Amino acid sequence: MHLDPWSAIRISALVGILTSVIGFPIAVSVGWLLARKQFVGKSLVGALVLAPLVMPPIVLGLGLLRVFGHRSWLGEALATVGISIPFGFEGVVLASLLVGMPLYVLASRDAFVATDLRYEELARTFGQRPWKAFWSTSFPLAVPGIACGALLAFARALGEFGATAVIAGNIEGKTRTISLAVYSLLDSPGNSETMYVLVGASLGIGLTTIVAYEMLAHWQRRRLGLHHG
Repeated sequence: MHLDPWSAIRISALVGILTSVIGFPIAVSVGWLLARKQFVGKSLVGALVLAPLVMPPIVLGLGLLRVFGHRSWLGEALATVGISIPFGFEGVVLASLLVGMPLYVLASRDAFVATDLRYEELARTFGQRPWKAFWSTSFPLAVPGIACGALLAFARALGEFGATAVIAGNIEGKTRTISLAVYSLLDSPGNSETMYVLVGASLGIGLTTIVAYEMLAHWQRRRLGLHHG
């Protein structure tokens, strides 16, 4: 079968980047909420955030298909403005965003938990409004931890398979990611070279991401005085 490995690599990298960028405001908002606020239903919100980690990806894909499918009211509404989630690039991004958000939110939450709230309170004593104090103190201190979450979300998006296959299919040059391309080649003899390119790219990008995550996490711990030695 004809398969362009570089197209799959490009799509996977782009999906990972979009997952990190689009997920940023969600991860920061929900992470801050879970770290700093006490409210009724907080445990439920935390459970919902973690749910994609324990649910089978196929089930997540079926859920997305039910919500955003062409026969659903939301799918029809999006179609009127030219957005087609099922079997489109948007579906790949949505599936990756769903499975990557738990790691992104948890990293953001931990970043805010590790940030000393006294800096923010001190800024308020100098007359800064609460949100300005947050953006000038807590947020800059939490940025490396949030960036760690972005890297984890990127890495998770890179390896996503089940939910993507259900909601977006396996369309060459449009929704076929590295994982889907490798799966397509399993029953196709004589494509070992293409397989090696895809596997090598996946390992290279994945390992680079994890090394960057470890370096960033280590720097953040030292920066906040949470690591000795």
